[in-house]
Amino acid sequence: MTVALMWEARAAEGRGEELLAWAQRQELPGAPLRRETFRAPQDRVLVITWWDAAYDAELPELPEPGGDLTGRPVHRWRFESVDAG
Repeated sequence: MTVALMWEARAAEGRGEELLAWAQRQELPGAPLRRETFRAPQDRVLVITWWDAAYDAELPELPEPGGDLTGRPVHRWRFESVDAG
């Protein structure tokens, strides 16, 4: 089964590029099948990782950024693949 973990954060005012760079530097213990990083208006950063694992498996996730880098708590979601074609 493929499980996708989504991590989304909104940067504090004017710190979007810094949050993006922080997210790109984060290393995870173990290697996902795939990892992509996105940015969006309002200084939002999204990281999606794909894993070959059961839905409820313990998987490494990006942490909360330290200090005042974000304007709100990180949002996290977990999804399972239902259609490979």
